[in-house]
Amino acid sequence: MDLPVMPPVKPMLAKLAKTLPEGELSYEPKWDGFRCIVFRDGDEILMGSRNTKPLDRYFPEMAGPLKASLPPRCVVDGELIVAVDDKLDFDALGQRIHPAESRTTMLAEQTPADLILFDVLALGDDDLTQRPFADRRQVLEGMAEGFADRDHAPRVLLAPATRDRARAMEWFEAFEGAGLDGLILKPVDAPYAFDKRSQFKLKHVRTADCVVAGYRMHKSGDGVGSLILGLFADDGALWHVGVAASFTAKRRAELMDEVAPLVLDDIADHPWASWMEAEAHEDGSMPGAPNRWSGANGRDHSWVPLRPERVAEVRYNWATSGRFRGTTKMVRWRPDRDPESCLAEQLAEPEFVPLERVLRA
Repeated sequence: MDLPVMPPVKPMLAKLAKTLPEGELSYEPKWDGFRCIVFRDGDEILMGSRNTKPLDRYFPEMAGPLKASLPPRCVVDGELIVAVDDKLDFDALGQRIHPAESRTTMLAEQTPADLILFDVLALGDDDLTQRPFADRRQVLEGMAEGFADRDHAPRVLLAPATRDRARAMEWFEAFEGAGLDGLILKPVDAPYAFDKRSQFKLKHVRTADCVVAGYRMHKSGDGVGSLILGLFADDGALWHVGVAASFTAKRRAELMDEVAPLVLDDIADHPWASWMEAEAHEDGSMPGAPNRWSGANGRDHSWVPLRPERVAEVRYNWATSGRFRGTTKMVRWRPDRDPESCLAEQLAEPEFVPLERVLRA
């Protein structure tokens, strides 16, 4: 492989904005998938993740569409997504990161991915990274004319974009129901800045009151690294819905003192006692389950069970299938709330919008 921009590449990132910044911007839907940099040099194709890890083995179905759609020599930036029932499904996407080739092959057939492209770093012998985004977008739109026309996945698609601020806010409100979680805002005159947060993202923000059912120690060994959260289902079962993390060193130490009286010596007394058994972790959703990206690196995913008697208000951006997407932030303790009043119905999902409506925007 011999390209103007060579792997590995850490892609340009976005920093959170609470309101729409001023200036000349290009607005795009924010996709809920896996970031993917694609390098193509003839028959050679390499798909790299945000952290430069190879993705090719997990998405074998993309090789054919990429060869059919992309120019012979190019480097493009995009997002791998999986849609189920015409809506983004991050859980189905996450299942693709599996060590067994047989399972990966099966899932490639059952839940094939699409690739949404939103930037181009190189074309032919030209390095485009120092050119303004407006120019790169124009090049990408020209490339998109050659994308193969398919009515089913896997597909290579061009991300919708607009310079119209009002229209962008309409997208922000409407497209959440298709599984998107906000907008990406790109300064039109900016070069491609590797591994820097030189773009912006506007995300939906909500709060929920959750039962604190356990914690994990911080990786430094000092204080609470994350609080493990639960909500009650209609049948009275307490379900694991995510974690709250990103505490300061001072707050980590304070939380250790605050949760100490709730520590359970016997896991048998905890609602999640059975989750200590290996078979309970097959779907990767229970506390202590190994992360598919980092499970082999020796990190400790064990947790300390707590009596589920305290309630914390947490701030989150998005929830799917009754679980928080990403890490939530603790806002405050809620001593005025009974744990039994913390119901899963708080995580109501927005009205459904077909993904194809987003793609046609």
